[in-house]
Amino acid sequence: MAGRPGSGVEQPRGGSMPTVKPVGTRRITRRGLVGATLAVGAGVPLGIAGRAPTATADAGPARLTLPRPTGPYRVGVVPLHLVDRSRPEPLAGPGRYRELMVSVWYPARNDERRYPRSPWMTAASMRVLLESAGFDPHAALAPLTAGHEGAPVRHPGRRLPVVLYSHGAGSHRSDTTIVVQELASHGYAVVTVDHTYDGFSEFPDGRVTIQEEDFDSTPWTYTRDVRFALDEICDLAAGGNPDVDHAPLPTGLGAALDLSRIGMFGWSKGGTATALTMGTDRRVRAGLSLDAPMVSQPMPTTDLYRPFMLMTAEYTRAAEPAVAEFFTHLRGWRLNIQAAEAIHSSYGDNQWLVPQLAKLIGMSDEELARGSARSTPPARSASGRRTRWRSSTCTCGTGAATY
Repeated sequence: MAGRPGSGVEQPRGGSMPTVKPVGTRRITRRGLVGATLAVGAGVPLGIAGRAPTATADAGPARLTLPRPTGPYRVGVVPLHLVDRSRPEPLAGPGRYRELMVSVWYPARNDERRYPRSPWMTAASMRVLLESAGFDPHAALAPLTAGHEGAPVRHPGRRLPVVLYSHGAGSHRSDTTIVVQELASHGYAVVTVDHTYDGFSEFPDGRVTIQEEDFDSTPWTYTRDVRFALDEICDLAAGGNPDVDHAPLPTGLGAALDLSRIGMFGWSKGGTATALTMGTDRRVRAGLSLDAPMVSQPMPTTDLYRPFMLMTAEYTRAAEPAVAEFFTHLRGWRLNIQAAEAIHSSYGDNQWLVPQLAKLIGMSDEELARGSARSTPPARSASGRRTRWRSSTCTCGTGAATY
C-alpha cells in the first residue's frame, strides 16, 4: 500500500537512474517525492516536469533562496562524517559499516563572514534530487543557508541546548533548514542527521546515496542512527573529534554543548523516530513530531513523562488510530497543534522553495495554486514554526490546539 511521502509507509518503486557517483541505482518517482524533497514537496502537478527553466542559458541556473533567521546571533555549521562500527552495512559492501552524514548548527561569532556560507544541499545531491523527480538537473542551484561553515562558536553566556533532527523517508537532513538555522540564531546547537539509503546524502569522497529499495529502513533504523549520532556528540562535548576523516572542528564547539538539555524533533517518519528515541533514551528530554504516522514495529507505546508536542496535518488523531493511541501515552506536558489547511509537507522548507522552483520552470501562478491549494501559505508556515518553537503556549490563530 502506498503511503504519504516521508512517512515511512511503503512508496512506489521505479527503475534505474543515472547519478553522480551513486550508491544504488533506483530512480525515485515524482509521486514518491511529493512532500519529501524539494522538487515536488508542495504538491506541484506532475505534468510540469521537464519544462525548461525561464532563466537563459547564458545566465546559468538561478539560485533558490531561504529567509534569513530572526535571532540575534550569526549562524555557523559544520558537517561530520560518522561511522557506527557496531552496525555492519551489507548494502555498502563487505567489511563496511553504517555511515552517516550529520551537520551541527550553532550560534557563531561575529567574524563569521570570513567563512563561506554553506549550501542547502551539495551541488551533486541537488542535481540528483532534481533529476530523480524528472526535472532538468540544472534547473536551479541549491540556496545558500545562513550557516557559515567552520565559523568559531559564540558563547552567549551559557552553554547551548542541543536539538536533534530526523528527516522523513526519501528526504534529507536539510529539509527543515529554515527551522534549524532559526534555532541556531537564538542560541541552540542543532544536529541534523541524514539517514543513509533512505534519502539523499553525499559523503566527503563524492559518493551520492539515494533511497534504496533493498534497504530495510524503519523508524527504528532512524532511532538507532540518532542515538549513535548523540553518542558521537557526547564524545565531541568531551573533547573528542568524532569525524572519521579528522576534519577540523569549529573553535569552541564541544565545550559549548549542554548535554543536560537535549531535545529532538522530526518530520513524518522522523517524527515517529522522535517518539521511539524518547521512549528508549532518557537523554532526550523533550520531543516534537511534525505530522508523523506513529507506526512502527514495535509501536511507540512507552509512557512518556517528558514534554512532547504534535504538529499534525494529515496524520491527525481523528484520522490515524496510531497517532491517537500515542497521544494517550503522553503523561507529562503535551500539546497537539493542527494548522488550518495544512498538508503533510507544510512544516518544511518546501513551502518556501517550491514556489521559486515553479517560477523557474515556467509554471503559472494558477497552476501552482491548483497544485498546492490545500497547503499552508509559505510565509505564515515559516513564521508560525518560529513562534511555536520558542513558546510553550499556543498562539497560532490559524490552528487548533489540544492539551
